[in-house]
Amino acid sequence: MDDHNGLRLRALNPRDEAAFAATRDDPLGRRFLPCLPATTSAYSYVILDGEADDPVGGLELDHLLPGRGSAEARFWVGPHARRRRLATTALRVLSERVFAGAPGVPRLQRLELLIHQDNPVAQRVALAAGYTREGERRGALPNLAGGRDDVLIYSRLADDPGEPAERLLPDLPGGELTDGAVTLRPLGEDDVAFYAELHGYPDVVASSVPPVPPTPDEVRRRCGWAAAHWLAGNRADLVVVDAASGAPAGEISLYYQEPRTGQAMIGYSMLPEFRRRGLVTQAAKLLALWVFAETGVVRLIAGALPENVGSQRVLEKAGFQREAYLRSRLPGLAGTRHDDVQFVLFAEDLLAQASGAELTQPG
Repeated sequence: MDDHNGLRLRALNPRDEAAFAATRDDPLGRRFLPCLPATTSAYSYVILDGEADDPVGGLELDHLLPGRGSAEARFWVGPHARRRRLATTALRVLSERVFAGAPGVPRLQRLELLIHQDNPVAQRVALAAGYTREGERRGALPNLAGGRDDVLIYSRLADDPGEPAERLLPDLPGGELTDGAVTLRPLGEDDVAFYAELHGYPDVVASSVPPVPPTPDEVRRRCGWAAAHWLAGNRADLVVVDAASGAPAGEISLYYQEPRTGQAMIGYSMLPEFRRRGLVTQAAKLLALWVFAETGVVRLIAGALPENVGSQRVLEKAGFQREAYLRSRLPGLAGTRHDDVQFVLFAEDLLAQASGAELTQPG
């Protein structure tokens, strides 16, 4: 196939077998591609970088259904060639050739990608190559432990524009937000121990929905799948870091409930030793500033149990205004229900608060 900014694709041939297999034989490859057969499919392609003729990755079409005009695509790049957009370019090129019916490839109308929830790198590749997340498939792929994994389905149709869709929740600038007192960074799979500790405190559990502590598996999924939720645009989970010590102090989450109406909700929890220091108030302000500046959210809400006066004070200090008292809104244990005090914040209120603070500064 033709050259594309230094990247070339060509059909796999027998002399490529060993190098082709080596590009997927690393921890990530074995973790996310355990179902790959020993033999390749009828449509296997090597990814070549520049003039070198040794594969740096691969692409395959499998589960080809000519009558339906569809197939499943797989892609990977070896460790030494990652973070150079090679996978994105290769997937885009092959997709366009398949839809155009180029020589050597079947002409199809739909391509699917099956991607693990905890593989945000592959999800980013799919989005950048013009694929759309359209759902989940339960137990779709076998794993190394002998079980089966749920996966996300990304698809691209022949008449799709092929351009990356605008994300509802963009990445944080530089990967984090900070004001010198607190730093907000995305929750990740390395935060399992911290998350389990935080959600083991009775008062944190009491404010959860439902009010039960998460199981170890739920903790791992919450941390491991956080990036997937962010990319999907339905929630952003962040760790609140004490800037002075660098220690994780709590969490704050944005739930993008109603993109069509521009409404989202925040929730937060803090470790006991970091409470009453104003850190969660700063975190709420910091997140709100990013939300109003970088997303389509125009109405930001938050709730607190009526007896949780401390949380209500946090919201008021962050600029939120009490708006409603919702009876029996939240589920409790054994069929009980709890009331919810609801607060709201608008961009103009946050800006007015910031301007007022500037005007009261000495000098």
